[in-house]
Amino acid sequence: MMTPQQQKFIDHFVLTGNASQSAVDAGYSAKTARQKGHELKNLYRTEIVQATQKLLTDQVPAGLRWLSELAESAESESVRLGAIRDLLDRAGLKPVERVETTTIEKMSTEEIERELNALLKH
Repeated sequence: MMTPQQQKFIDHFVLTGNASQSAVDAGYSAKTARQKGHELKNLYRTEIVQATQKLLTDQVPAGLRWLSELAESAESESVRLGAIRDLLDRAGLKPVERVETTTIEKMSTEEIERELNALLKH
């Protein structure tokens, strides 16, 4: 079971990424902060990842709101365009990346054999 002091360490570590300072901020001795921070970071790795994901998830609405404001009112056209592209990308409307294709007529016999062998191995 996690103590309130250990939870405080996790909360501080998620915000700062500094294990030693997080240990001090959680109330551990400054003399042992480096060792204790390292120990707690390893002991609560899963909880730290979960807390970090929650923090990031909680920030998504504000980030989207900010992107929307930039898309609507940024003075720079390139900033507005970038914000619009980011919004569309996050909505799953990213354009298809350009795909380069090679026709078989342009391939050498060796290239065709390599491609065929690669396909047959899978």
